[in-house]
Amino acid sequence: MNGVATQWSERLASNAAADVRQLLERAAGADGVAPVSEQAVLSLSAGDDPAVRHLIAVRDEVITGYANLVPAHGEHPAMAEIAVDPPARGQGIGTELVSAALAEGGPGTRIWAHGNLPAAKAVAGRLGLATARELWQMRRPLATPELPEIAARGRVTIRTYAGPSDDAELLRVNNAAFDWHPEQGGWTERDLKARRAEPWFDPKGLFLATDTAEPSRVLGFHWTKVHYDENPAVGEVYVVGIDPAAQGRGLGRLLTLVGLHYLRDRDLGEVLLYTEADNTAAVHTYTRLGFAPAHIDVAYSAASAE
Repeated sequence: MNGVATQWSERLASNAAADVRQLLERAAGADGVAPVSEQAVLSLSAGDDPAVRHLIAVRDEVITGYANLVPAHGEHPAMAEIAVDPPARGQGIGTELVSAALAEGGPGTRIWAHGNLPAAKAVAGRLGLATARELWQMRRPLATPELPEIAARGRVTIRTYAGPSDDAELLRVNNAAFDWHPEQGGWTERDLKARRAEPWFDPKGLFLATDTAEPSRVLGFHWTKVHYDENPAVGEVYVVGIDPAAQGRGLGRLLTLVGLHYLRDRDLGEVLLYTEADNTAAVHTYTRLGFAPAHIDVAYSAASAE
């Protein structure tokens, strides 16, 4: 890259992290879609974290590009997300950052393209990358079609988050439900604490299902979120997790509906969610609830890695 230097680190200085956030905001404004995930943004403030590596591209002491890399762990390959400042595009920075992330992450590394925009497709084509995973964002209006009513489920009780005293059970259910998921699985108290510190966090929007016979044990949860950065604000089915031992009781649909009613009653006009494209059961459930695909995020990897 002409006059551009790159450097990997496990922690960004506070001024560099602030510059990266501004770059991400400019990229989102130009593209209409956030270039990296919430998890990547949170990692900018996480301090020393061996689970995340940061790569910045600098020209004339100005950060022009950024890559976030989560190294391979267990059976999960490394995951990278890339952003290039709009004024610096068309100069090979994106291709260089993707190439660096693929080399640093090792075999099977996946590169997320949020929205799978034409520039991302072009980089993937130049580097001979193939689609390894698709994540759908699905949306539906909250006014119509009318939401189904919430039906009682025997001994199941729905309550809201009571505070850190719920964290152990929340983490247990999350990690059991998503043990297969490279981003959602393996959460720790650190992950919960980071999200509780976010401006959007509202304990009234985190719903837990318990059994009246064993109220201290969580059967499942639905964590909702409101995107105040969109105009008008949009609700999100942020995470729905069901304890595998409680599957078959209709808790997924029940908790989803509880959250949707809550978001509708907050006078929000629309709600979104993310689901794996190949999770046919989830896609079917959400389609029946009135959701439709809005845009697609694609994870690319070297063709030989699949």
